Amino acid sequence: MTDRTLIKNLAALADGPVSVSGWVETVRDQKKVQFVILRDESGAVQLVNPATREAESPEQQPALELTESISALSSGTFLTVTGELKHDERVKLGGLEIKISGLDVAASALDSPIADDSSIDKRLDWRFLDLRRPEQNLIFRVQTTFLHALRTWWVENDFIEIHTPKLMASASESRAELFEVEYFETTAYLAQSPQFFKQMAQPAGFGKVFEVAPAFRADPSFTSRHATEFISVDAEMSWVESHEDVMRMHEQLLVAGLTAVAEKHGAEIEAAFGVTVTVPSLPFPRIPLAEAHQILEKRGYTVLRADGDLDPEGERRLSEYVREELGHEFVFVTDYATGIRPFYHMRHEGDASLTNSYDLVFNGVEISTGAQREHRVDVLIEQAKEKGLEPEELDFYLDFFRYGVPPHGGFGMGLSRVIMLLLHQSSIREVTYLFRGPNRLTP
Repeated sequence: MTDRTLIKNLAALADGPVSVSGWVETVRDQKKVQFVILRDESGAVQLVNPATREAESPEQQPALELTESISALSSGTFLTVTGELKHDERVKLGGLEIKISGLDVAASALDSPIADDSSIDKRLDWRFLDLRRPEQNLIFRVQTTFLHALRTWWVENDFIEIHTPKLMASASESRAELFEVEYFETTAYLAQSPQFFKQMAQPAGFGKVFEVAPAFRADPSFTSRHATEFISVDAEMSWVESHEDVMRMHEQLLVAGLTAVAEKHGAEIEAAFGVTVTVPSLPFPRIPLAEAHQILEKRGYTVLRADGDLDPEGERRLSEYVREELGHEFVFVTDYATGIRPFYHMRHEGDASLTNSYDLVFNGVEISTGAQREHRVDVLIEQAKEKGLEPEELDFYLDFFRYGVPPHGGFGMGLSRVIMLLLHQSSIREVTYLFRGPNRLTP
């Protein structure tokens, strides 16, 4: 490995010789002095070199060559610099600078094809350059901290991590949003979710499981919240009495994740995005879907969807109500109608028209669906038939319930939506490492 000091660690060092590596962000080539802003994965530092424009003696030749090398640097060039670190309060960038004694160019760069005002589509075409922006670096460090905190909470609460297959022989929910894949002499489907396989862990006696992995939806949508490939955060657990148990687990998990983000990155997020990370109080508000419609009606908005679900505007306005009246960024919308839920959601004991399910809305956008699952195989078969599914095609799934299974439930949550809403970004394209949508398969 190259012997280098990360820029974020320079402040803790005494004045003296150092070596740093990164890419050139800007060059200010003045007549008497040269300044270079060098950035690595941890931050940026100012480099300085007293310019030597002519060599009046052989002894000055190295200084002239160094000056000429700096003049020739282009933005984006990766290099290693050796020099003398000096702490100086007058330097706006971190209160320190490095006087260059030598530099070694690892790879020079062409002029960047994107600029600060480039469209998001243009930036996505050159995503590896767009990711050099400090804000993008912060986004993925926030995501790393968030996911680490979720995993830590799960493990400390005796959950088992699983990795389910993404090639399936049949649909997990419906065929409407499936990608078909040629698979030897037959057809396979890219998994919409790990739903069936995380449920399989319940009759296996695993008790509580989680997974963070890709999922695929053949949804020709171009909204700011949709993608055809995304990272799904899933959990499933045995011995639940209702969807309330799932919501309780879900909210505790999110508090753990957001607490970690606030503690580690709160100041950086405030500086970069002007967003204050708020750790939500427990419990999160719960509002039945029918009551949510009543609230919206009283506030002058009628959801026009025929199926009775909330539309994006309804979610946004309900979040406004929750924020104004309850002081919260999250709300569980519960008790969804049977007609707009999958066949495997358990129905209310006293009202078969409703399910033991919820959507979690965060800052005006739905980020997750959770439910208690139906574990009685005879009931499950009838509910599948009602949804137009053939039980024979679900035999591998139904077998899970023929050999004993505890009452169970869980949720699936879109990671990019959570990060987008946490950082108040306009689109999941900004917070997805490489976005996939109906018209984007590259880079």
